[in-house]
Amino acid sequence: MVKTKTGEDFTAKPVLGFKELLPTPALYPINQNASEPPLLSAKSMLIVDVDSAAVLYQKSPDFRLLPASTTKIATALVALESYRLDEVLTVGTQKIEGNIIHLLPGEKITAENLLYGLLVGSGNDAAQTLAENFPGGMANFVSAMNRKAWEIKLSGTHFANPMGLDEENHYSTARDLAQLALIAIKNPSFAKIVSTSEFIATDISGTIVHKLKNTNELVGKADGVKGVKTGWTQNAGGCLVSLIEKSGRRIVIVVLGSEDRFGETEKLVDWIFVNFVWKIIAPPSYL
Repeated sequence: MVKTKTGEDFTAKPVLGFKELLPTPALYPINQNASEPPLLSAKSMLIVDVDSAAVLYQKSPDFRLLPASTTKIATALVALESYRLDEVLTVGTQKIEGNIIHLLPGEKITAENLLYGLLVGSGNDAAQTLAENFPGGMANFVSAMNRKAWEIKLSGTHFANPMGLDEENHYSTARDLAQLALIAIKNPSFAKIVSTSEFIATDISGTIVHKLKNTNELVGKADGVKGVKTGWTQNAGGCLVSLIEKSGRRIVIVVLGSEDRFGETEKLVDWIFVNFVWKIIAPPSYL
């Protein structure tokens, strides 16, 4: 024991050593190269392991493309931050193009039911209602979406509307959509909604009924698929952001500009679990 003149004990105490300061060893995906990745029509794609944030495969992940209704992941995040789930919003009178869940002008409906309409039914009218009830209306809501994109460092993304309609200044990338999904699935309400295969949304009186079926046909059908969001327009092609929970692993897959978004996602899932194993990457032994 070493003491100073004042009697203070300067003997080293094993309270917290270097090893304790290191993070817990993580399971990391290792490619066994059992087979080549499948040949797909998608213009861009990215696969990321959620827990390690390791990229398993990518193809032109930073290529800016039309994201179609995968945009609604951002719409949902802004809505979840802006409204209570039980908050009552009013449907406007303006007509909306594209896919709708048939909201009625003047209908009063909770934000939660609108979120189901947005993420399960992919309703453009649900997106419009969430945006129009925002302080400052549609324009301010879209600004909030772009502010959120900036906050989470989506450098290849800009939104022009909350629905995902094709516009010149509306684009994203597979990498950005993967990052957006990784953040969104941390929200329990978002994760619950996108994993729902069917839902009946109603107005606050319960008299106006909207029967919803998930536009992601893999939800409730393919093993481990827990959402997240589909997208399609003539110009964008097939888009799909998926969360896979299988064999104790969580994977996010983004496929953009695909001729068969569901089939190609299934091929990627099969390829992942044939080729990858997860091993502990231990800290250096000399510490």
